[in-house]
Amino acid sequence: MNETLPRELSSAKFGFRYGPAALVTGASSGIGHAFATELAGRGLDLLLVARRADRLRALAAELEQAHDVAVQVCVADLAAPDAVDQIIAAAAGLDIGLLVSNAGFGLKGAHQDNDPARMAAMLQVNCAAPLQLTHRLLPGLLRRGRGGVIITSSVEGLLGVPYSAAYAASKAFTNSLGESLWGEVSPLGVDVLALCPGSTDTEAHALQGIDSATLEGVMSPRAVVLEALANLGNGPVHVAGAQNRAMFTALTGMPRREALLQMAANIRAALLPSGTGS
Repeated sequence: MNETLPRELSSAKFGFRYGPAALVTGASSGIGHAFATELAGRGLDLLLVARRADRLRALAAELEQAHDVAVQVCVADLAAPDAVDQIIAAAAGLDIGLLVSNAGFGLKGAHQDNDPARMAAMLQVNCAAPLQLTHRLLPGLLRRGRGGVIITSSVEGLLGVPYSAAYAASKAFTNSLGESLWGEVSPLGVDVLALCPGSTDTEAHALQGIDSATLEGVMSPRAVVLEALANLGNGPVHVAGAQNRAMFTALTGMPRREALLQMAANIRAALLPSGTGS
């Protein structure tokens, strides 16, 4: 949770450092959609990855027309073991200067009630995919001597979260991955940021059985993305939103037992009565 002032870049400097092309996973909705839109607006060509082909192709056509950039799509499910190979094949020939490993999903409810297959798929998407994508793409970024990696994590990765145990653990993994890679490659010119949004106005809440009416400080996906891009050179971790930063600074400063019980109460209050979050 670094509060140093972000290093702002002009559009030209941003394009030089992180262009000419960016790869965005989970691009068909939510934060990924907002990343794609903002990066196209800054003049970057794009490789967009998601499961939903119709949404992905519609977004690609919209961005090409609006921003005069080249947009390619790769329809892939990151829960599949061969998805990263598909993405790397689609990226062949592109000069990727920015990786936005954004795809992910969560599960809410009592840990023992979650479906084992869904938990395994979640770990593949949330943990294995960014691990493998960074492994495959970092050599090219390091050869360039400039570029960036954004891994969309979560404030839930900052401490254990009862009734979100597996998801919080997966995001602790991505926070650690982002911090570790920052320490390795930022001295070599490649910026790395683990982005930790809090409650964001996406379809994720409904899919996890969360009552959005109970949430405070909900951010728009675009607001999250603008903070991420402004802080990309200010890694290794950025918590989006002043309210989220204040809340999690307070929680992580509490005795751990008290913080965990407070988080348990918060999640229980947000869960819809009929939903398990799975």
